[in-house]
Amino acid sequence: MKKLEKLKKDYDEIEIPSELEGLVKDSIRQAKLAQKKPKRVKKWSLASAAAAAIFVGSINVSPAWAQSMSSIPGLGAIVEVFTVQKVAIDEETYQANLTTPAIEGLENSELQNSLNEKYIEENKVLLEQFEQEIAGMKEIGEGHLGIDTGYEVITDTEQLLSIARYEVEIGGSASMTMKYDTVDKENSVLITLPSLFKDDQYIDVISSYISAEMKRQMAVDEEISYFTSDGITSEFSTIKPDQKFYITPTNKLIIAFDEYEVAAGYMGVVTFEIPTNILKDLLVSDRYIN
Repeated sequence: MKKLEKLKKDYDEIEIPSELEGLVKDSIRQAKLAQKKPKRVKKWSLASAAAAAIFVGSINVSPAWAQSMSSIPGLGAIVEVFTVQKVAIDEETYQANLTTPAIEGLENSELQNSLNEKYIEENKVLLEQFEQEIAGMKEIGEGHLGIDTGYEVITDTEQLLSIARYEVEIGGSASMTMKYDTVDKENSVLITLPSLFKDDQYIDVISSYISAEMKRQMAVDEEISYFTSDGITSEFSTIKPDQKFYITPTNKLIIAFDEYEVAAGYMGVVTFEIPTNILKDLLVSDRYIN
């Protein structure tokens, strides 16, 4: 418990060095160099992990951060995603591996800082939840808990950037959730699903396609199983207006569902590519989806 109490203390007391610009440049340089080397994940104590998380977080949410980015020679308008921090904790039956991405190079510094702050906050919250859960388990002297987070750049073209972040929690069983962000790099705009369409007709059109596609897939492959109306699980009927999505490098719309959301757990995260021909009359333009 002392370690866990020290974690909270470190979160509250960590101070940010004044030489921000130099620190920003150094952290970016080191992060990029680390990506080129064989990856070695340090196993830190909870306290040191918290301190590092706060240090990195404070740099990225600072107004000076975007200015420091633009002052680095050679970057120009290049938009890049890199690992700003990796934390690994290994305490007997409790493990955590948290990887935090960061974006640099967006002309819209407010959007860039907002995304980077969000990514840091996501892992900070998970670390705090992990702390609380293992504290309870240690009190009763039993339990296993693991958490793993990371990210993947799905699309990185001159126009678009799509980033997927995953969270895997391992307790009595394992479950995975995904989060996606798609950015118009040319205009520094975060794209939402509703923003792609003229009105909300897309909800019914996409939902109908997915329902039919589920039935088609199950008809040709008996190992595929989506939820049906069996009194225990509910048959898929409609997507959410802000359903998770991303756009591929070939400008196709992918609708995504988390594990257990529309299918049995063994199916994992489920995605559907939506044919552009059923969307073209609904789209605001063909700038992103074509």
